[in-house]
Amino acid sequence: MKKNSNVLILVTLAMFVALGVVISPILRFEGFAPTAHFVNVVCSVFLGPWYSLLNGTLTAIIRMSVMGIPPLAFTGQVFGAVLSGILYRKSNGKIICAVIGEIIGTGIIGSIVSYPVMKLLLGRTNLTVFFYTPSFVIATIIGGTVAFIFLKTLQRNGSLYKIQKKLGVNVYESSRKNYSK
Repeated sequence: MKKNSNVLILVTLAMFVALGVVISPILRFEGFAPTAHFVNVVCSVFLGPWYSLLNGTLTAIIRMSVMGIPPLAFTGQVFGAVLSGILYRKSNGKIICAVIGEIIGTGIIGSIVSYPVMKLLLGRTNLTVFFYTPSFVIATIIGGTVAFIFLKTLQRNGSLYKIQKKLGVNVYESSRKNYSK
């Protein structure tokens, strides 16, 4: 059973990476990729913070190497991915906390970290420390809101509980609320 669970987790992770790469061009321009934040939040709730961090890292590497996206693909994804999962766990499964983690992690931390990365690696001299913050915050709010609606729908119909149970990850009381066998 454990072996099947590990395979299912890896397949689910691969699905999130593929989804993140494929849908990232939707509504995307430099510093603004709300679909990436949708994937981060959903992956955090389904798999937890460390798989979400791995998802964000792999997705960013693929987007940078195949699509020619600047390092913002990395700085704008990994901090929110891990913080989303951590806050989801620390709150005992509150979906809104996963969204808040994405907004703080990417919208604030990731945007500030993007400044030295873009300045040093790409030589962008016309930037300020908070240059990317408005677009990162707006993108995380959009992606987080869509993820919140999606996950709350899964929670209401009992699917979130079933998915988490099948994956063998932490299942919280809030996921079980409306589930009846």
